[in-house]
Amino acid sequence: MNQRMYGLGSKRSVIREIFEFGKKRAQEVGAESVYDFSLGNPSVNPPKQVEEVLEELLRTENPTALHGYTSAQGDFTVRKAISDYISKTHGVACDPDYIYMTCGAAASLVISLSALCEEGDEVITFAPYFTEYKVFTETAGAHLVALDSDPETFQIDFSLLNKAINPKTRAVLMNSPNNPSGVVYNEETIRRLAKMLTEKSAEYGKTIYLVTDEPYRELVYGGVKVPYLTAYYKNTLVCYSYSKSLSLPGERIGYIFVNPEAENAKELYLAVCGAGRAHGYVCAPSLFQKMIARCQGITSDVSVYEKNRDLLVGALREYGFTCVQPDGAFYLFVKTPEPDAGAFCEKAKKYDLLLVPGDDFGCKGYVRIAYCVSNDMIRRSLPAFKKLASEYGL
Repeated sequence: MNQRMYGLGSKRSVIREIFEFGKKRAQEVGAESVYDFSLGNPSVNPPKQVEEVLEELLRTENPTALHGYTSAQGDFTVRKAISDYISKTHGVACDPDYIYMTCGAAASLVISLSALCEEGDEVITFAPYFTEYKVFTETAGAHLVALDSDPETFQIDFSLLNKAINPKTRAVLMNSPNNPSGVVYNEETIRRLAKMLTEKSAEYGKTIYLVTDEPYRELVYGGVKVPYLTAYYKNTLVCYSYSKSLSLPGERIGYIFVNPEAENAKELYLAVCGAGRAHGYVCAPSLFQKMIARCQGITSDVSVYEKNRDLLVGALREYGFTCVQPDGAFYLFVKTPEPDAGAFCEKAKKYDLLLVPGDDFGCKGYVRIAYCVSNDMIRRSLPAFKKLASEYGL
C-alpha cells in the first residue's frame, strides 16, 4: 500500500481526534457536561430560503434531471448565477466559463494546487494556517513553506515573505477570515501583498499565483470588510465553500473561480478541469448546485456567532487569558499560559474543556477554540475556564 496514505489514514487530524474523544466522553458523563470547542461545525440553522428552494426543486423538477449528472465543471446556469453575483457584488471581471463547481473548499484547494504545482515547487502560507494545507500541498507534489505572522496582529510579516519567495515559489496560499485566528487581512496588507507578488513575479520571470481560501468570507463582525482578491492581484484563484455561509458543511458544495484576467487564464482553467478529473472531483452534487444558484447572497444568522464571540472573548480576557481580536470566522486563538499547548489542553480536559492545540496550525503556545456552539454551552463552560485560569494563577 501507499505508505504516505496509510500514515494519513491511520492518524486522524488533531481536530478530529479531539472531536472523537468528546463523543466518547459525552457517553460517560453526559453531553451537557462536555464543552467541546474542537470542530468548526456551524450551530446555526441554514437560512429558511435554503429549505424552501430544496423543497421546490424536489417538488417541481424532473427527478431524473435533478439527480442526474451535470457537466464535469458544473451546471452552466449555476456557474452563470455565481459569476453574475461575483461581478455585481465585488465589481470584478467574472465569467461562468472560469467557474468550476466542487465538493467544498477542501476539494477546491486540492484541485487548485494540483493544477498549479509540479514536483519541487513551493507554496507559501502564513501561520496560523488550516491544518490540512500541508496535506493538500504535498498531494500536489509541492512543499509548504509556513511563515510566522506578526504576533500582535497576525497580519503578514512582509520581511519574512520577502526572504521566502524564490525561484521555486509557485503560489501563496492565504485564508481570510482566518482559521484558526479569526483575523481578517486588511486592505493595506492585501495591497502590499499584491505589490510584492507582482515585483517578485517580474524578478524571477514567472507567475506567482495567489490561492485564496474563503469559506468564512461572509462571517465578519462590526462592519469589517474582506477585500476581494482578484480586484488587487490578477493572478488569483478563489476557493469558496457554502459550508459556513449557509451552514451546510455536510453537503460539500463550493467552487473555484479563476480570474479571467490572470496570466494564461484559459490554460489555467483547463488545468483546473484536468486536476478535477484526475482527483475524481467532477460533477459536484447536482441538487445542491441547483439550490445555491437560487440562494446567492443569502447567509445564516451571523449575529449568533458575534454574540458568542463577545461573550467568550470578554470572559477569557477577564480571567487573564490573551488573544487577538477575531473579526471574522468563528474561532478564537488563545495564547496558552505555558509553552506546551498540548499539556495545556490535557489540563483543560480535567474540566471537560476540549480545545485544539495550535501546533498543527503552525503556532506553538496557542489553542483554537471554535465558538460555533450554542450560547448556552459557552455560558455553562465559563466556570470551567475560570478554574483552568486559576490553576495557572492568572
